[in-house]
Amino acid sequence: MTRSFFAGLVLLAAMGSAHAICTGTSNYRTCTDTKGNSYTTSKIGNSSYTNGYNARTGSTWNQSTQRIGNSSTTTGYDADGNAWNATSRRIGNTTYTSGYNSDGKSFSGQIRSTGRATTYSGTDSKGKSYYKTCTTTGCY
Repeated sequence: MTRSFFAGLVLLAAMGSAHAICTGTSNYRTCTDTKGNSYTTSKIGNSSYTNGYNARTGSTWNQSTQRIGNSSTTTGYDADGNAWNATSRRIGNTTYTSGYNSDGKSFSGQIRSTGRATTYSGTDSKGKSYYKTCTTTGCY
């Protein structure tokens, strides 16, 4: 099964849609959804750490992000214990990202904001190129 760098973020979003209840502060909080899934996030200086738990499978995952200036590095382990990483750097109105998913496949891309449009382009972890521009009226 292919797992991407965004696996942790997707899980957080999915948990959010299950109406997670969060307690704590902006520097340390625990969230649990109605299905029993949970995650804990802590922030220390320019670093953040997230540990998650899937109630259905009993599996855990984690990720940590360190920010220095316009750059950030995120590393983590998926529910199967496989490592993944991503590095992002913002230069002007463009953010460049590259890394390896938990299957060891590389990906890279950029997000460029110009006026009211945002363009996403790059190569996903399956080697497939993508290009999409979005505005307030939709994406094409």
